[in-house]
Amino acid sequence: VCPSLKGLSLFERSVPRFNVSFFQYHSHYTIFQNSDIFIFMAKCIVFVNQKGGVGKTTSAINIGAYVALAGKKVLLIDFDSQGNMSSGVGLSKDKPTIYELLAGQVSASECVQKTPVENLDAISASLDLSGVSIELADQEDREYYLKNALEPLQSSYDYIMIDCPPSLGILTLNGLAAADSFLVPMQCEYFALEGITLLLQTVQKVQENINKNLKIGGIFFTMYDSRTRLAQDVVMQVKSYFKDLVFNTIIPRNIRLSEAPSHGLPICKYDPECVGARSYAKLSEEVIHRG
Repeated sequence: VCPSLKGLSLFERSVPRFNVSFFQYHSHYTIFQNSDIFIFMAKCIVFVNQKGGVGKTTSAINIGAYVALAGKKVLLIDFDSQGNMSSGVGLSKDKPTIYELLAGQVSASECVQKTPVENLDAISASLDLSGVSIELADQEDREYYLKNALEPLQSSYDYIMIDCPPSLGILTLNGLAAADSFLVPMQCEYFALEGITLLLQTVQKVQENINKNLKIGGIFFTMYDSRTRLAQDVVMQVKSYFKDLVFNTIIPRNIRLSEAPSHGLPICKYDPECVGARSYAKLSEEVIHRG
């Protein structure tokens, strides 16, 4: 076993406290019936990981783009005050952001922007979002602000995908409260194993107290380097425990994936033939297949 994994027993001791079936993914399409009228609601997926630098925003952008290319109408929500997703798809800074929507200053439709990808729309974020945790501290039902704000857009899209900040604070709780399922991007390193335990503890509390219908959409690996024994061992450990919850497609380290955001483009528009693009295309097919 790789020397870097000597402490892996911590993961083995802590994670098995969870019942994996409790987090099992499921297909979901909400249908409301009113007389003879059926309203199809978007499937809401949130990307979460309290650890930064795991490829969460890159994955939200590119999975959203490839799902849109598959003919699905997708809305991306930048819910991180850093605004990396917004710049990664070339959004204008002059349009209202998710902060103004949460504050009730604008309607949901006023915030929506087009992206370079057909069928892919997005709502941007700004630094104002960093103060939300303080502003919502004394508010009743503070975990449901995002869910309520997005309701008018639900029937206009097949998928709403939310990029949450790298924390387990009020913004992430709002994302989990609004979501039908969550996806966990996971870097192939030891500290990622420790982080997923805390994440699942938080999700379990959310399921018990805020959103009982929340399910795990799956776990996928990013920045994989097949040359390292550590990366191989992390993949093996996670797959052995979470089994079918782990996506088959693994996202490799790829410089083109790192370059694309600086051009305001998803990888499908920047370099669709690179290995990173092909990997996200396959991963997106799995996401659609799981519902």
